[in-house]
Amino acid sequence: MIKMSAEQIAIVVNGALSGSADISETAEFQFDSRQISRGDVFLALVGDNADGHEYVSDALKNGAALSIVTKPVSGPHIVVKDVLAAIAALATYVRSQLTNLKVIGITGSQGKTTTKDMLNTVLQTAGPTIAARGSFNNDLGVPLTVLRSNPQTRFCVVEMGARHGGDILALTKIATPDVGAVLKVGNAHLGEFGSREKIAQTKGELIAGLNPGAFAVLGTYDEFTPLMEFAPGVKKITFGEKHDCDVRAADIEFRGGYAHFDLVTPEGREPVALRVLGLHQIPNALAAAAISYALGLNTAAIAAALSMHESASKWRMEIHEGGGLLLINDSYNANPESMEAALRTLALLAQERGGRSWAFLGTMHELGEQSAHMHQEVGELVERLGIDHIVAIGNQNYLQGLNGLSTVKHYFEKVEEAKDLITAFEPGDVVLVKASRAEHFEELASAVVSKISDLMNQEIKNEGDVK
Repeated sequence: MIKMSAEQIAIVVNGALSGSADISETAEFQFDSRQISRGDVFLALVGDNADGHEYVSDALKNGAALSIVTKPVSGPHIVVKDVLAAIAALATYVRSQLTNLKVIGITGSQGKTTTKDMLNTVLQTAGPTIAARGSFNNDLGVPLTVLRSNPQTRFCVVEMGARHGGDILALTKIATPDVGAVLKVGNAHLGEFGSREKIAQTKGELIAGLNPGAFAVLGTYDEFTPLMEFAPGVKKITFGEKHDCDVRAADIEFRGGYAHFDLVTPEGREPVALRVLGLHQIPNALAAAAISYALGLNTAAIAAALSMHESASKWRMEIHEGGGLLLINDSYNANPESMEAALRTLALLAQERGGRSWAFLGTMHELGEQSAHMHQEVGELVERLGIDHIVAIGNQNYLQGLNGLSTVKHYFEKVEEAKDLITAFEPGDVVLVKASRAEHFEELASAVVSKISDLMNQEIKNEGDVK
């Protein structure tokens, strides 16, 4: 954060200061008292299950210099009407003071976090970069990411998610991005918005909110994104795999589960060898490349950084391998598009390894009235891809319409029951575990990892016996 006194913060957030505070120059704003470091500022948020005001004393014990609250508490504090609104106001002010900072806003139905992580890797080669932690993409996450920036920060990368129309526009006003990127309009949160047209309108708020001189970076993977409107003076860059894209991938190959391609920009052409799993990572890499190109990085530097990037996000196409078994743990979240991408990766990897393919699939949430149909379509894709086993857990719609001739069908009501199939795995098999986050498929993935560990230990024991 930029250096500010408690008195200055109180003025910006229109709050009443009580006591004096020594805020650290490296202070961060924390809403979890357990994450507080000496000199930090604690945010007393009130949620459905907890009231942050009850943890102010813990925050003080851990070294908090100041609390932002909605009622008087112990220790130095600023009383405001709304803590979230106060943080938004403070982030807006800080952003306005950092005139040399380049802010990048990223939105889309899928790929935001992976693109953010890739972009962070690329931009770090050019200067100090702040990027959103995890999937910190809402009315709390965006301000907190901006507030981590200081006068030395050159780039700040924020994710922008939405539950309602107007959400992304509000985040855009806080961050005032120099580059706004929309990856793709898909079916994620279809139940919330009701139609892809409305999803497109909401994602388009980022592009419509850009100021003249900014860059609109638009994917070409759906019918809505390339046509998003922006203000006069905003410059457009497209990315994709079509010949007319400004930034594109050419000569694509798939080796050992990873994409290899030539990155083509108006400035040059360089080879990229990704270290994140799946062909579906190409759009994310191209988005990161297009943003970096807009910010002035050269093609060679972008390609080199992308080729060095490794996944930093938990449970997203996470690979575990040993004892002849390979697990793709993609249990963080799921929607129809990400399901298709993961299944195609599963099929290609099983084909390369010569083993059987297993798809353990759980419910995709927030799909609205189309939910049953979309789950059935995923199941039919499993069969078309020739995947050997589909294991539906808690959702029988995956199995509707399957003839069961090329793909063996399994159904379990609960994750715990599906673990029994782990004993059926054989060397060479490839296993995908994927569902929406609320389904807790990480428990199933953990059980498969334990199986892999047992197989590896057995291999070591066998080698020892032979010697």
